[in-house]
Amino acid sequence: MPSQNIITGLDIGSSHIRMVVGQVSKGPTDSAQLNIIGVVEVPSAGINKGSVVAIEDAVSCVSSCLEKAERMIGLPIMKAYVGLGGTHISSQESNGVIAITKTTGEIQDSDVLRVIESARSVSAPVNYEVLHVIPKTFSVDNQTGVKDPVGMSGIRLEATTQIIRGLASQISNIERIVHRCGLDINDLIFSGLSSAEAVLNNKQKEMGVAVVDIGASTTKVVVFEEGDILHVAVLPLGADHITGDIAICLQTSLEVAERLKLDIGSASPESFEKDDSVNLRDFGGEDQTFSKKYIAQVVEARIEDIFKRVDKELQKINRSGLLPAGLVLVGGGAKLKGIVEAGKKNTMLPVSLGVNKRFNSAVDKVNDVSFSSALGLILLGFSNLGKDGGKNTIKMPESIGKAVDGIKKWFKNLIS
Repeated sequence: MPSQNIITGLDIGSSHIRMVVGQVSKGPTDSAQLNIIGVVEVPSAGINKGSVVAIEDAVSCVSSCLEKAERMIGLPIMKAYVGLGGTHISSQESNGVIAITKTTGEIQDSDVLRVIESARSVSAPVNYEVLHVIPKTFSVDNQTGVKDPVGMSGIRLEATTQIIRGLASQISNIERIVHRCGLDINDLIFSGLSSAEAVLNNKQKEMGVAVVDIGASTTKVVVFEEGDILHVAVLPLGADHITGDIAICLQTSLEVAERLKLDIGSASPESFEKDDSVNLRDFGGEDQTFSKKYIAQVVEARIEDIFKRVDKELQKINRSGLLPAGLVLVGGGAKLKGIVEAGKKNTMLPVSLGVNKRFNSAVDKVNDVSFSSALGLILLGFSNLGKDGGKNTIKMPESIGKAVDGIKKWFKNLIS
């Protein structure tokens, strides 16, 4: 199995480093087929709220994850698609306008690239770097809502794009960590987008949906409508805050609180009777007894806070209560009992747990929603594999290819 047939997704999170390895092979009809052959996770260190706080610790964790993955598949891993998050990630809509210089007035691929680059040059905060420029729609002269302007005639081309950016220093730190582990980077991708790739279908994106990725210390929100990204946000709240709340209210250690959260934690206090109780001694704590209903009320309060903040993000784009496909929950925090019902109550939207797209794999762990982001990374890599000028590719002329390397080729079907 040649190493060039390997696609790797590396998701660097605050609580865990996760790696998913896929092998590309020929399917029954000679078409390319992706098989998942490796799924690995190790506890994370040196990362807080998606940002690097200790490079040496982070390098050690990523190296450990890489070694485990290589042992599992029996092959060296040379490069990876790397997911990153963090509260420093932000997005905004941007427009670009150019004049068509061809005497025929026919719009070429190079014109599309020029107008996207024009949109990309929007003024950005100091020390921020563009991660993605995602084309949404185009306008040719007075005709709006154009999805693919190539081949059309006109004298004025306008593009509406969604720009996702991050703090340049944090992006540089992630790159440094990966390179020090001996890996090349295929691409850096915002992990909220890769999570969406793993669990959403086209119909959901058309109707209107939000992916809510509840991690350890952040919650990522990505909203889609009519197939386009409407909004991206990273909230500084996650599942670790639930652990902290339990530790404070029960006056116990974080280790005991974490075990309580995982074993009996629920966002539905009504699922417990008044006399249902638990002794902390059974979880490594002191000989103290607490009501399970009380613990669930502590959990519910924090979950309500998270969903209310998600709803505030929807209010910013006038989509509160107005997404027909609702919220799709992924990430380790999405596995908490009662979270779906709590989401429905606090957002007045349909809420469901994400289901990762199915693949040939002997590793059951790939179906875990905490691996959605890492799985989505290799899906994006697979969709980009060998598609020079294909359906999902903008074929970049060499002269301007470097100037628009922030454009992610697989996000839009710009060329039929």
